[in-house]
Amino acid sequence: MRRLPALLILLAVYVPVSAQSSFGVVQEGEFGVTVGSAHYFGDLNTRAKLNRPKPAVGVFFRKQFGEYIAARLGLHFAQLGYSDIYSDNDFQKRRNLSFNSNVWEATLQGDFNFMRFVPGEPGFGFTPYVTLGVGIFNYDPYAYLSGRKYYLRQLGTEGQGSSLYPDKKPYRPVSICFPLGMGIKYNVAPNINLSFEVAYRFTTTDYLDDVSGYYAPDAFAQTLPDGTPTAWYLLQDRSYETGADRIGAKGRQRGFNKQLDAYVMAEVGLAFTLTSYKCPSVTY
Repeated sequence: MRRLPALLILLAVYVPVSAQSSFGVVQEGEFGVTVGSAHYFGDLNTRAKLNRPKPAVGVFFRKQFGEYIAARLGLHFAQLGYSDIYSDNDFQKRRNLSFNSNVWEATLQGDFNFMRFVPGEPGFGFTPYVTLGVGIFNYDPYAYLSGRKYYLRQLGTEGQGSSLYPDKKPYRPVSICFPLGMGIKYNVAPNINLSFEVAYRFTTTDYLDDVSGYYAPDAFAQTLPDGTPTAWYLLQDRSYETGADRIGAKGRQRGFNKQLDAYVMAEVGLAFTLTSYKCPSVTY
């Protein structure tokens, strides 16, 4: 029994000296903001030109699962728009359609680093990565006529919602998107990461630009009671503004409904790393 106090004293001295404690920093995730530009591709931009970018901003939270894989929840606001006047195609120039739309988007994505990425650890503060996921977005294309703004979906420019075309239902203002892209990420400070990403959005709609099928000039009344043309009549076929005869005969192709619309975002991101510490491990 006399040896017990001595043993306790010996352990009290020995353990702090000989035990090895490892306190490791663990990257839990990131919260960040992005700013950049967005561009539309579809029936008004059939050759995928990048000549009319519009602003895009976003916020995101990225949850890390190790040093190579992460899941990301993102929210974006972007503006999209285009016009036939930018086309090299003679028919499209004569068609003379245009649109703009505000887009609100929510996505869930998986990010996959090509290299080990550990913020704050020398030699592991840079990586390229790929990202893919699924999302939902809201859009509502509009155009201007004589300085007045008109929302095109409500007008049913291709006869949607008309009793004369019972099979043409108004398209929904909400659609699904599938982001696919690449980026690079760089740790510029112990808890700050800078990134650049380009992600293409495949969508499930062909009405992002309000153009898809065929002209339907008899879908609604062409004139008001006082004899003036309706907004529908003036906006569904704007070829008259080019000085030529109208091209919008019933059943004539207005868009290309075999290919869905899409958009892309290119963004710079600034993220703040959320970290925790490993519990100390003691070895003897």
